[in-house]
Amino acid sequence: MARIGIFGGSFNPIHVGHIALARQLLRLARLDEILFVVSPLNPFKKQATDLMADDYRLALVEMALQEEPKMRACDVEFHLPKPSYMWRTLEHLSLSRPDDELVLIIGADNWLAFNRWAHHEEILSRYELAVYPRPGYPIDTTSLPTNVHVYSTTLFPENSTEIRRRLAAGESIHGLVPLKIETELTKHKN
Repeated sequence: MARIGIFGGSFNPIHVGHIALARQLLRLARLDEILFVVSPLNPFKKQATDLMADDYRLALVEMALQEEPKMRACDVEFHLPKPSYMWRTLEHLSLSRPDDELVLIIGADNWLAFNRWAHHEEILSRYELAVYPRPGYPIDTTSLPTNVHVYSTTLFPENSTEIRRRLAAGESIHGLVPLKIETELTKHKN
């Protein structure tokens, strides 16, 4: 049985912070692999107007993870009803990987809003959660359910919104994304 981290997100685009965080969580949460689940439509971001095409974001994640043997892009949400609800994704992955233990990876901001997630009680009753810190979202670790673990990972300043802003303004994104992604995004922009 493998412990598989489920790291969902828009990855609009994937950046070095996502990958560095995943490297830390592989070790801290004792994960065998992390699936980067690219979300076509996050229910909390329905109004997003600057979302890159689904297949393009997936291709960028695949490209970014080529040198990461324990990380893989996953398009499962492309084949599920929209918007993308994590309970549905976890249910589908559990059926397709019955021998694996799935661990949901979320940021502290999402944990503090977790009671707004669809079927959050079901997720909590069936899966372990690995929570990473986010600036401005403190978590009281004394009151967490036993299957929710907060890991002390590095806080990464990179964010996809700033990367998109820089691209639109013609500014450098060097160091914010893997080099292959920088080359691709710069080429795609022109």
